[in-house]
Amino acid sequence: MKNRIAQLALVVIVAISLSHPAAAEECIPCHREKTPAAVHQWETSAHARARIGCEKCHGSDHDKIVKGEARVDMKVCGPCHQKAFKEHKASRHGMGLHSGWGCTRNLANRDPAECRFCHEEGSTAPLSGVQCARFLKQTSEMAEIGCNYCHNVESSCASCHTNHNTSLAIVRDPNSCAKCHMGPDHPQWEMWQTSLHGTLNATAGISTGPTCQTCHMPKGSHNVSFGITMSSGGAPYPAKQAEPARKEMLQICSQCHAPEFARKDLARGDAVRSQSLTILKEAEKIIWDLSDHGLLDPMPEQRPEHPLSGRKLVTDNQMLYEDTSHIERLFFKMKKYDYARTIKGAYHQNPAYAHWYGNAELKMDLVDIKAEANRLRERGEAHVAGKGENKAADPAAAAEDALRALKSKVERGAMSEEEYAVEKAKVLDRLKGSAK
Repeated sequence: MKNRIAQLALVVIVAISLSHPAAAEECIPCHREKTPAAVHQWETSAHARARIGCEKCHGSDHDKIVKGEARVDMKVCGPCHQKAFKEHKASRHGMGLHSGWGCTRNLANRDPAECRFCHEEGSTAPLSGVQCARFLKQTSEMAEIGCNYCHNVESSCASCHTNHNTSLAIVRDPNSCAKCHMGPDHPQWEMWQTSLHGTLNATAGISTGPTCQTCHMPKGSHNVSFGITMSSGGAPYPAKQAEPARKEMLQICSQCHAPEFARKDLARGDAVRSQSLTILKEAEKIIWDLSDHGLLDPMPEQRPEHPLSGRKLVTDNQMLYEDTSHIERLFFKMKKYDYARTIKGAYHQNPAYAHWYGNAELKMDLVDIKAEANRLRERGEAHVAGKGENKAADPAAAAEDALRALKSKVERGAMSEEEYAVEKAKVLDRLKGSAK
């Protein structure tokens, strides 16, 4: 009987040792009480089945773990998941943090722990020169929930896979993408969900209706930039980069569609993008012309400094939606929301997003911007008249204003020196003609 009990005890001990790696035994008793859900998730994971214990990812320094200094980032996962790690680093997700981050060194109440996002431990050399002005304008709380929760995908596998679960069912569900890929600036999840692709997926399953992962992570690839022909801001890639990417996407589309059908559909998206970009550039030109004539209200030199560009006008991807003029705020909506919805709606085969949520809004934005520009010009003329000046009656004052605007265009690279010389000569000729 004693031998039987001893044998049973040995079986139990062996079973426990097989189910919990040696180092995990030190963590499990306490954490089963403190964080039972995390323990349960780990126990049912592939990591537990492979006998990968807590210390393999978290390390064995409990004090560092408690202080939050033993962060389980992508470098911890990379050695075991090398293929996924390399694919991720080469993709748009692989630069997510730096594209939505910025150096906080000069900000009040900064968290020194944030330095690890851009610097190796013990090094002052930045890992990337890319920064985000909008992030740098946020409070630390808003930066964390409003920026980092999505852009952290660069360095954290848990952004998609969660912390202790390893079930692929989680990351194969389009809902895992929705956390970040929704909202006014990039509602790809809503576009997919309400497109025919999404409808077929909901009613007939993945064999008939593709998911986000079907097209953007084919065969489980972690390179989410597969087949993309433009930047995240909607700027077309050069042909050398775009053509191979288009071939990649055509291979994906052709799994369900005739190749020529897919080619025409994507080409239509390209045309919508080009047409929309023309509208956008027209609006941007209006704003810069107002700035050249000193008519923005307020002008950049009258506002708080832009985090990256100082007191200069910014209309590229670093433009702000705060501490700016009203017409620039209109342009922010036009570019970041409506232009993005138009082109991404077209590529995701969603008519409502491409047209009513996108293209229609884009064109109405241009109407609003033109109206606001006229108001600013009229107010500028009224201000001059109030000072007892009349540029129409004073050719010299009009010429001075025109030359100042031309000089501004040259300084910002919108006009070459040769073009400036030609336009300057025209202004001076008009001035001479008015003196006769």
